[in-house]
Amino acid sequence: MTERKNNPAAIDDIVFLGRALERLSVLIDEQSKAVFDDMGIVIPVHSCSLMVILAHLGAASASDLAKELGRSHQLVMQKIPKLVSLGLIHHQKDDEDARRRVFHLTDKGVEQLAKFEQCRARLHIVYEGLFAEAGDVKTLVDQMADALSVRPLGARINPDG
Repeated sequence: MTERKNNPAAIDDIVFLGRALERLSVLIDEQSKAVFDDMGIVIPVHSCSLMVILAHLGAASASDLAKELGRSHQLVMQKIPKLVSLGLIHHQKDDEDARRRVFHLTDKGVEQLAKFEQCRARLHIVYEGLFAEAGDVKTLVDQMADALSVRPLGARINPDG
C-alpha cells in the first residue's frame, strides 16, 4: 500500500501537484484491485473503461477504442494482449481490411463486465461518501485539465511569449 511519508518541504509543495495526484491514483488502483479480487473480478483495473466501451460498441478496432477512450492507439494496444490472455476479449480480421483486427467481448468478458457493473454501483456510492468527506476531487481534476487544455502551463508562466 502507498502511504504518506513526511516529505521534505522541497517536494511537498504545490508545484508537485502531479506527484500528489499520482500518489492518489496509485492508492486508488491498489485498493480497487483488492476490491476486484474480493468480488472475483479479473479485469485489470486500468482496462475497465476499455471493456465498458467495447461492450457499448459491440465490436471495435483498436483505433475505434482509442478514439472513444481519448487515449493513444499504442496505449490501447498495450492493454489488449492481457485481455485476450484472460479470455475476456477475442479478435477477428476485418472483412474489408485484412490488416485491421476487430475486437469483441467473449462470454467470460460479458460475465466479468456484469460483475464489474455490480462493483461499479457500489464504488459510486463509496466515492459519493468520499467526496462528502474530502471534496469532489474528480470535478476539480476535470476542471483543471480543461483549464490547462485551453491555456497550457507554458502560456501561463510566460504570457508574453
